[in-house]
Amino acid sequence: MSSLPVLLKTAVFTVVVPGTVVEGIPRVLARYDRESSTLDTRGARVVGAVSFVAGALLYLHTALRFSSEGNGTPAPRDEPDELVTGGVYRYSRNPMYVGVLLLVVGQAVRYRSVHVLWWGVVCWLGFHRRIIEFEEPHLREKHGEAYEAYCDRVPRWLPTGRPAET
Repeated sequence: MSSLPVLLKTAVFTVVVPGTVVEGIPRVLARYDRESSTLDTRGARVVGAVSFVAGALLYLHTALRFSSEGNGTPAPRDEPDELVTGGVYRYSRNPMYVGVLLLVVGQAVRYRSVHVLWWGVVCWLGFHRRIIEFEEPHLREKHGEAYEAYCDRVPRWLPTGRPAET
């Protein structure tokens, strides 16, 4: 029962923040975009569906990791107490952001909207800047050598193929 508040806080954060990034803003952007025939091919629809499902599963896995392994939530003011390095965090230091970006790509195909694809680029640039300027310095300060060693083993964005040893 003690994990219920953490899971509830995670659910609320997920609806408000990633929900806005993945559903609210793309819906508005798509209204002002002509449907792209390039994003309406069978191949694009398959890529979009796979991207969306993979992104959703990746985000859910990472959010649950934050609560189970780190006793925290994705919300910056309720971050995990412990450095989360298990599961997909053995392959990428930022899989939650990767999951959100995959969801946005799926939405771009769903709406057949180039504007939403550009929104994904803007999101990635914003995520990258946040990671470099805030998250990494904060985690270095909070976790010290453990975070430095983790950074040495695990790439920031895309996995290299082999999981890092924890």
